Amino acid sequence: MEVRIDPSWKERLAGEFDEPYFAELTAFVKKEYAGETVYPPPRYIFRAFDLCPFDSVKVVILGQDPYHGPRQANGLCFAVDEGVTLPPSLQNIFKEIESEYGKPMAHRDGSLERWAAQGVLLLNATLTVRARLAGSHQGKGWERFTDAAVAALSSEREHLVFMLWGNYAKAKGAHIDREKHLVLESPHPSPFSANAGFFGNGHFKKANEYLIANGKEPIDWL
Repeated sequence: MEVRIDPSWKERLAGEFDEPYFAELTAFVKKEYAGETVYPPPRYIFRAFDLCPFDSVKVVILGQDPYHGPRQANGLCFAVDEGVTLPPSLQNIFKEIESEYGKPMAHRDGSLERWAAQGVLLLNATLTVRARLAGSHQGKGWERFTDAAVAALSSEREHLVFMLWGNYAKAKGAHIDREKHLVLESPHPSPFSANAGFFGNGHFKKANEYLIANGKEPIDWL
C-alpha cells in the first residue's frame, strides 16, 4: 500500500507511518486487496484527507466503516458516488438538513465532494473493509491512525466543529479539546436510531452559527 496522501496530512501524520503497527497494517491491507474484494478502490483509501487538507478543515464528521456493498464506498464517510442509490443513513442526514433549513436540498447526489471542498472532513475510523463483511478491517491499526488525525486537529487547530453521531463516534471523539472546539453529539442517523434524537439535533445550523461566530465561512449544506 503506497501512502498517497495530501502533503499537509502527510506532514502531520509522518510519525504514524514509521510506527511498527502501520507496517503491519500495510501488509494486511495489501494481502486483502490481492486476495479478496475490498472497498473502497485503492485510490480512494485516503480520499477524505486528499479532498480536505489539514488547514482547510472546518467541520469533522466521524464515521465507522466504509460501506461494504458494490459501488458504494468512495473514501468519504456516509458518501456514495454520484448516481448510486442513497443509503438509509445518508437519506436521513439529508432529511435533517432539509428540516433544519425548511427547504429541499439543491444538490441531492451522495458524493458529498462539495462538502469536502468547503472544509468538511468526512472521516471513517477504519479506511478499508472486505466486501459484505462489516467491521472486517477493524482492530488492524486504522483506528490508531485516524485517532492520530483527530488528535492533530484537536491540538493544532482552533474553533473546529466535530459531529459525533452514535456511541462509536462519541467514544472516538472523547479526547477532543472542548475548550477549543465545538463538539456536537447525537444518536446515529441509521434508521435504527435516527428517531431517537438524530432527527431534530440541529447540528448543521449549530455548526454554521459557531463558524460564523468565530470568523469563518459557513458550510453550504444544501
